[in-house]
Parts: sequence; C-alpha cells; structure tokens
Amino acid sequence: MSSEKKGSERLDQDVVKRLNEAITAGSDQLFSVLQDPVADVVKTALRNPLLQEAHLLALLGRRDLHEDVLRSIGNTKIAKESHAVKMAIAHHPATPASQLSEIFPHLYLFDLVTLCTLPGITHDQKIAAERSIIQRLPVTPLGNKITLAHRATAAVVEQLLMEADPRVLSACLDNPRLKEGAVFKFLRSSVSTAESISLIARHPRWKNMPNLRLAILTNPRTPLVWFTNWLHTFKTSEVRNIYNSQRLSQMQRREVLSELERRGDRRR
Repeated sequence: MSSEKKGSERLDQDVVKRLNEAITAGSDQLFSVLQDPVADVVKTALRNPLLQEAHLLALLGRRDLHEDVLRSIGNTKIAKESHAVKMAIAHHPATPASQLSEIFPHLYLFDLVTLCTLPGITHDQKIAAERSIIQRLPVTPLGNKITLAHRATAAVVEQLLMEADPRVLSACLDNPRLKEGAVFKFLRSSVSTAESISLIARHPRWKNMPNLRLAILTNPRTPLVWFTNWLHTFKTSEVRNIYNSQRLSQMQRREVLSELERRGDRRR
C-alpha cells in the first residue's frame, strides 16, 4: 500500500472519529468540537442533544463559517427560539441575503437599527436591514418614528423626512447622518409644507446653506417672511434668477420684484 493511500485512510479515520465525538461530546467538550475546521464535523455537532444557546453564540464568533454552516445553525430549534442567536446570525459577515430576509422579520425594529451601525457590518447587511426598517414605517408608532429619526442611518432618515410630519421632521433635521442632498430633495418635492419649510429655515445646521436657501426661496409654499429675511443676502443676479423661477406664487414674485426695484434693477 502506498504511503499516500495510507495517509488518506488515516485522515478518513480521523474525520470519522471527530464526527463521532461531535455527536457524543459532553457540554464542555462541545465548545472545542465546534471550533473544528471541517464543516461536516461542525454540522454534526449541531445535532448533539446537549447543544445549547451558549454553544451557538460561541460558534457564531468564528468569522470563517461558510453559508451552509450558517444555514444549518439557523435551522436548529435553538436558533429559531433564541433572539440572541438570530442577532448573531444577522451580524455574521457570511450570512447570505436569503437567510437575512428570513431572520429580519423576527427582529425588533431597533435591533435592525443597531445592526446598521455595528462595527464590521457588511454593506449588503446594512442595506438589507435599512430596507426592512423602511418596510415597517407605515405601521410604526409616532414615538418610535421620532426615536428612529434621531438614531437611524441616512437612508432611513431620508425616508422619514419625506413623510413631512413636523414632529418627525424636526428630529430628522437633528440627525448628524442626514445629508444636505436629502434636505434639498425634500424642499423641491410636493410634500413640503409651509411649516416644514420654516423648520428647515430656522434650523442652525441647515439655515445658512446657500443651496438650501435657494431651494426655500423657489418653493411656492415658502412663507413670505423668509423672502423678507433672506432676499437682501443674495446677489442681484441671484435675486433675478429667483424672480424668473416658474415655481413662485404671485405673492412671492411680487416680493422678489420689490427687492429688485429697491436695488434699482430694471432687467427681468
């Protein structure tokens, strides 16, 4: 018998021995078994009658697990009943999107928010968690929406912003993850109201941004007070461009015209 064949047999016998240990190991020994580099040994250990939540959480600390092992973990009775294990699977970088879509509906709303901001979260996991949060927004209570507006990621906050509820919008504006582009998009949208526009115009973070001021002064729902307060800060050429905007109401256009006449500008 060749040395290569003998070595293969010894290897096979060693794996068979480890597979047997995986199913018969005691509770303490099981922690070591679950660190085995062979996936079949690990999956066999998942059928050990002494398997507990602590074993699965320790196993999920391994970053080298393959998708099939993660799927096997998720199919255990413990994983189906344990919130902690579901969270650990959701946070594992190798968990496939299909498995995430099965887990996310069983997690609490703010578990998903936490997942979005955990160190080591992958881009795909973050996107999937954000989508799951956004899907729940229509049935989310107002108080939770306000908390979300303070804590959530940019994608979620942008979605909340577009609901145009002043109570939620105020919290959105305070969120450091909110981007100027999202506020600009809101100001140019049909959902903006006089109240929501004024909230942005008064906000210390957003009120001095030139692009947002221009968006405010070309919104037909903007209260006249902001024309009175801000028009004098614009260059004459900018005021003329505001006057030529097709979005202004008649009253707004008269206000801009008065500013141009005050400056002695007769060009339109």
